[in-house]
Amino acid sequence: MYVSNVKDIKSTTVNAPGVKNALKQVLIGPEQGWEGWVMRHFTLGASGNSPKHSHPWPHINYIVSGEGILFLDGNEHNLGPGSVAYVPGGTEHQFRNNGTADFAFICIVPEEGDV
Repeated sequence: MYVSNVKDIKSTTVNAPGVKNALKQVLIGPEQGWEGWVMRHFTLGASGNSPKHSHPWPHINYIVSGEGILFLDGNEHNLGPGSVAYVPGGTEHQFRNNGTADFAFICIVPEEGDV
């Protein structure tokens, strides 16, 4: 069993090519007993973004706060609190903060996708 609060979970700066102003928290994964999957919380600050990329694993997203855009397979989708998205494996995608407040979202991936 595992219980915590996002405020108490360590945040790390994402340093990767194409990433701007992004923080990551691993909320639940194998270390907490959820084998094979990882639930992460990302925060993109003002003008922040993930890289435009694709990978073989899918991911499931839930928008917690802020306003942003999901570039998915050539189309842009406006996202806000309560928005959900499924990104199939092998699909080019990017999350971008298009507001001034933090854009925060949950991202669930198979364990091999938590890189």
